[in-house]
Amino acid sequence: MAARSPRGPGRPPRGGAPTGKPSGQRGGRQTPLSRTGSRPVISTVSVPHLTTRAIVLMAVVLLLLASYTSTLHAWWQQRAEIQTTKAQIASTRQDIADLKDQKQRWNDPAYVKQQAKERFGWVSPGEVGYRVLGSDGKVQGADVPTLDAPPQAQQPKWYDKLWGSVKESGKEPRPRPTTTPDPDKVLKDQ
Repeated sequence: MAARSPRGPGRPPRGGAPTGKPSGQRGGRQTPLSRTGSRPVISTVSVPHLTTRAIVLMAVVLLLLASYTSTLHAWWQQRAEIQTTKAQIASTRQDIADLKDQKQRWNDPAYVKQQAKERFGWVSPGEVGYRVLGSDGKVQGADVPTLDAPPQAQQPKWYDKLWGSVKESGKEPRPRPTTTPDPDKVLKDQ
């Protein structure tokens, strides 16, 4: 009995061609041999072939990139808002310190006198205050104190007018003064 090949009947042994065929042939097609007796090496430009795995991987990477980009953008905006808020807090703290300082100054009677002299033109007893008047009769100078305008009388509301007319409707009418002179009186006076 003949020794069987571990690969099965009709299969070539490892590393060689099947028995009964020349080494230059393969499955019915003949490959020309080069001068050295080996097969020629055909150089081909490799074109990247995208497989399904590569497409899925690229889609996942793009999705992750998009989600991280939006997260990074939100983080950047929040960071800018935090910096703005910190600047506002520092400014507000400085304003509070200035206001506390001004409040303490108003507790000093000398400061109050100084402000009264500067703002209202007041003078202390025994001092003489001068004002320079221009040719038009107005006080000259940059530090001219002015008073606020007096409050204007408010017009009564419509419902007050309506209620007033309801109150007056039950009373006897008053005689209205006439603007035309009485002709009899005019003749008597002459």
